[in-house]
Amino acid sequence: METAAENSGTVLRSERIAGGILPKVLNSFDMVAIFVAIVLFISNSSVVTGAGAAAFIYWILGFLTFLIPGAIVTGQLGLMFPGEGSIYVWTTRAFGAFMGFFAGFCAWWPGVLVMIATGDAVVSLIQQLGSQYGLSLLAEPWQQGLVILLVIALSCVLSVLRFRVTQNLVNVIFVAYGGAILLVGLAGLIWLLSGHPAQADFSAAHWQLNNTNYTFYGLVILALLGIEVPLNMGVEIQNTRAITRYLLWGSVVVMLAYLLGTFGVMMAVPPAIQSQGNPSVVAAAVKYGFGPAGNVLATIVNLIFIGFFLFNTVVYNYSFGRLLFVSGLDRRLPTMMSKVNRNRVPWVAVLVQSIISGVLTVITFIIAPFVIQALKPSDLSTVVYDVLQAAVTIIWCISMVFLFIDVIYIRYKYRESFQRVQLAPDWVFYLCAVIGCVASAFGVAVIFISPWTTLINTLAWDLSLVGFAAISLVAGAVIYFIGQATMRRDVSDEEILAEVIGSPEDVNPASDAAGGSSASA
Repeated sequence: METAAENSGTVLRSERIAGGILPKVLNSFDMVAIFVAIVLFISNSSVVTGAGAAAFIYWILGFLTFLIPGAIVTGQLGLMFPGEGSIYVWTTRAFGAFMGFFAGFCAWWPGVLVMIATGDAVVSLIQQLGSQYGLSLLAEPWQQGLVILLVIALSCVLSVLRFRVTQNLVNVIFVAYGGAILLVGLAGLIWLLSGHPAQADFSAAHWQLNNTNYTFYGLVILALLGIEVPLNMGVEIQNTRAITRYLLWGSVVVMLAYLLGTFGVMMAVPPAIQSQGNPSVVAAAVKYGFGPAGNVLATIVNLIFIGFFLFNTVVYNYSFGRLLFVSGLDRRLPTMMSKVNRNRVPWVAVLVQSIISGVLTVITFIIAPFVIQALKPSDLSTVVYDVLQAAVTIIWCISMVFLFIDVIYIRYKYRESFQRVQLAPDWVFYLCAVIGCVASAFGVAVIFISPWTTLINTLAWDLSLVGFAAISLVAGAVIYFIGQATMRRDVSDEEILAEVIGSPEDVNPASDAAGGSSASA
């Protein structure tokens, strides 16, 4: 028998009707590929080498204190509420409409800015490819901005194709990406077997965790963000078993890949190059490790990485666009945000966030460098880019705090539903919640300790982060209240469906997995 708290639970409109709008196309392999695209930025393998041999300890600590607890909590909430929108749905179920929208905003906003980062990764890889053959490519900020705009535009087009077609392309790139990372690890091994000493120092002193390298734990936490993102497409999964499968195998792939990437870089890449901390450094491991064949293989790996970061942008675009889609269905945003094309893909949501990302790219790489003369154009674009990415990382960590708190409150509010699909003893969830919140807080704290670039001092860096993050969070709250004040609330499911797909016929309402009531939220 359901508890009183469960009977009072309100089913979101998006939980009822999203499953009838969007086709179920995602299997377990698809979910693993999406998870890897979201979480596995192989450039982090080179960044963490700054901790020396202790990098491997920090990776393991990050897996134990953030990735695995996050996977356990996400699996539990995903099985209970396998709807579209992940944190947005779970926090709404736990704490109501405002907190749900706010948590959803904190989870969505990073995706928009990370699309700029993935485009910038393409730029750095093209530059590395040129340097291998004595060419200087994309040296000016405006040139870099144009490439990033092209990447975002291509991601928009690919994200609104028939979902099965797009996902098949993502899966192919995922396999190639995995092969390239294996080559990076193999390059490190070949370097050692060829009689070369490791480029990094592995003496006992460099394995120590101390106040000179503890910030790298925070960087590891940031490298593992995005655990829950594949469940933004919860109703598009063919079988709920794919939830636990992607969390298990996706986590295994991410852990092995980061360790392999770090190993390859620390064995074969000279320390001066390791410190650059971008994807091209990882590709350089292949160049140095494979001897005479290194240049050719490094070119292939570089091209694979370019393809990955292009399709990585696609994954970010379509997965984060689903948060706008469900917000439109639930009338937190205009219903137009939920409009789908003939492929049953939320094209308006994808287009809107692509435009936002594109505008920020233009400001960062084209307008700001020429309007503000305090720094060289290239230096200014670097500062603005780093501030945006760091600030949005803070917001992403805030959304993860919601995730870890949600599971505890939902356990109380929906006790019997929780027990029906319970993945672990209660104490495990409490432990995961505490450890996960602490790890998220630490990930935020280390961002303020030192700037990501030497072009700005710590005070200016901290003030910039606080300012941008505060404006973003206030904007999220304001958008919610404006929507509540201006949108009609007495709108039926049929009216919503008519606007979203043109006709409510042949749409089957999704069932409520948690056993709540069928009242509209």
